[in-house]
Amino acid sequence: MPINQEQRDKIASGQGFIAALDQSGGSTPKALKLYGVDESEYSGDAEMFAAVHAMRERIVTSPAFNGERVLGAILFERTLDDSFAGQDAASFLWDAKQVVPFLKIDKGLEDEADGVQLMKPIPGLDELLAKAASKGVFGTKERSVIKANNAAGIAAVLDQQFELGQQVLAAGLVPILEPEVDINAADKAEIEVTMKQGLLERLENVDPAAPVMLKLTLPTVDGFFAELVDHPSVLKVVALSGGYSRDDANAKLANNPGIIASFSRALTEGLSAQQSDDEFNEALDAAIEAIYRASIA
Repeated sequence: MPINQEQRDKIASGQGFIAALDQSGGSTPKALKLYGVDESEYSGDAEMFAAVHAMRERIVTSPAFNGERVLGAILFERTLDDSFAGQDAASFLWDAKQVVPFLKIDKGLEDEADGVQLMKPIPGLDELLAKAASKGVFGTKERSVIKANNAAGIAAVLDQQFELGQQVLAAGLVPILEPEVDINAADKAEIEVTMKQGLLERLENVDPAAPVMLKLTLPTVDGFFAELVDHPSVLKVVALSGGYSRDDANAKLANNPGIIASFSRALTEGLSAQQSDDEFNEALDAAIEAIYRASIA
């Protein structure tokens, strides 16, 4: 299935950011707690996922959430089989909101080794990619984590990311490669030097006609990823909030021209299940506007 050119153009040159609505089983309880839904209010995975889906649905169906400021949204795998406002989730995003749908495909992280956490194996990936493409998904996201400036570990992360990226490209989707650098790493700036060099080396083998996207922790040195932003084999560089508050993440983002946000927790900060629809929509609008402004700075 060919890449949707309208969606590709929107991601490449549109004004806005990507909403990360892909909280997985491990991060869902914390996300719900921040949203004002205590663990005592649900029992078992089915009720937990129903609660977080209700939160996501409230976000994407809000009048504040549309393609004028939100370029794309990353979905959790279970959401692919679910609906928003009675419509297939991925098609709702694009058809109703003009927001480009992405899918988180990683299954979580291995235990730390060589200062990094690689992705766990992803069984049934080809089938998942085919299903995603059939549902109108544009791209994927896959996360690993770097915690120390260990050359072997960083190389292993990047090799795994690019190998998976080629599999995604072969399925007709655009991969968001996410080698996250832990914001609390003692040698964060040094990690970024090693990682950027490794990214640039591997990007030489990526056809500019079928580019990848990168999702990176905001760098210690402002503008440090400019070569990646300008690289012909990179469709877009997006930033994760990584544990920074929304204000801090936005301030750092605004100092890195060409990089746009792909925030999860920083997007939902200040939203609550207890808010009225008017209060919720107002809070979401303010969050979206602040992240949008930082993304186009």
